[in-house]
Amino acid sequence: MKALQLNHFEYYDVISLRAPAHLVDPSLPFPPPAEDYADGTWCDWMDTNALKKSPYLKRIVNQFQENTTVNLVRILRLAPGANVKEHTDPTLGLHIEKSVIRLTIPVLNENTQFFLNKEPVLMKPGECWYLRLTDPHYILNPSQTERINITIDMVPNQWVYELIENSIL
Repeated sequence: MKALQLNHFEYYDVISLRAPAHLVDPSLPFPPPAEDYADGTWCDWMDTNALKKSPYLKRIVNQFQENTTVNLVRILRLAPGANVKEHTDPTLGLHIEKSVIRLTIPVLNENTQFFLNKEPVLMKPGECWYLRLTDPHYILNPSQTERINITIDMVPNQWVYELIENSIL
């Protein structure tokens, strides 16, 4: 994380690790409009310089890329005392046709409370979680430290289904 030079921020800070290729390399053409953006096929995806600076995070992403298509990957930082209001992500569910799923890996999660369907989900740093984010969820961070987690969006395939079904994340 130190290699990514974390800076001061007020509420939510995002460090992109994989992003649409045209945003990573502005010399690439902007993709044409799409009828459906849900599964990430509307553009090509590319590793950012931030991911290239972190061999450890790159290894994590590569483990998934060896088995499925990985789209958006980010480090999300929630400021001390900040909250994320209840919301749903309608295209982030294993049960949704033509979608992606999001895995969450907490990095720093001291006293942060994540709720899914109003029930607390106790995520420990280093664990990898699949959550049905099409359901209502919110985050409370009453602590004096930031919450940092990595999110990895990927296209579900048979390997992903089996990984989640066998709960080996």
